Amino acid sequence: MSFVEYGDTIKDGDTAIVFLGHESMFPVKVQHGTVTQTKYGVIRHSTDLIGKKYGSKVTCSKGGWVFILHPTPELWTMNLPHRTQILYSTDISIITMMLELKPGSIVCESGTGSGSLSHALIRTVAPTGHLYTVEFHQQRAEKAREEFREHGVEHLVTVTNQDVCKNGFGVSNIADAVFLDIPSPWEAIGHAKSALKAEGGRICSFSPCIEQVQRTCLAMEEHGFTEINTLEILLRVYNVRTISLQIPDLGKAAEDNSSTGFDSSNPSNQGSPCANPQQGTVQFKSGVPLREMVGHTGYLTFATKS
Repeated sequence: MSFVEYGDTIKDGDTAIVFLGHESMFPVKVQHGTVTQTKYGVIRHSTDLIGKKYGSKVTCSKGGWVFILHPTPELWTMNLPHRTQILYSTDISIITMMLELKPGSIVCESGTGSGSLSHALIRTVAPTGHLYTVEFHQQRAEKAREEFREHGVEHLVTVTNQDVCKNGFGVSNIADAVFLDIPSPWEAIGHAKSALKAEGGRICSFSPCIEQVQRTCLAMEEHGFTEINTLEILLRVYNVRTISLQIPDLGKAAEDNSSTGFDSSNPSNQGSPCANPQQGTVQFKSGVPLREMVGHTGYLTFATKS
């Protein structure tokens, strides 16, 4: 199993996603002799998982069933254990595009955090690219190395435990892109410039506060970066609902009655089916936005090394 290469069958030691529904799923490490409890009953790894195909429908001990999915960076983002606040797919997608990443790209990242963005970057630059990720916190760095090894991508990533603002990324003039998600990114702009290739490298800084953005932009200008721009991605989810609306009376019935000599005062015409033919309701599908939405995640500042 690897997050960058699809495997057909579930093997001992794999990380799999137990899918109970769109709003309910969780990761599990497949191990011989282990069981996993769900609201539908027990899943026995030895008999229910190992050797089965990814995507299989597995029946639990209580008669309910779940699907076992192959892990992807998107699914991992939704299910990973949080060691820090993470980036979600909405921001990750624009970061990957604006940094112009592709297979073979060299990327520097700080900090690693919970590895949400890291997995997406690795999948994007595979099979010939590489990610150099720096994490200040020692325990988080060690946990990230362990996860990358379990997920079969350790050959595509180098994890370093150091302060990027003081010691940089440990590489020079090779990176196609640099990503910063640290409290004071302006202190690391110089090291980012040193890590980037001689010309045309891209940089992105994620900051939740506009004051951080202002200082970062000033630092980018001082170090000669061009095409500096800041944007914010807001996600608004719509639910599909069936809407019932009353058909309006636009006066057509009255015109038809007058043209045909229809007399509504005549008792013989009362209750006639054509007296008001447009009364009724019609049902149709409509998109309804959620009552609450995430108003702000962070600002993304991009620039190019001149």
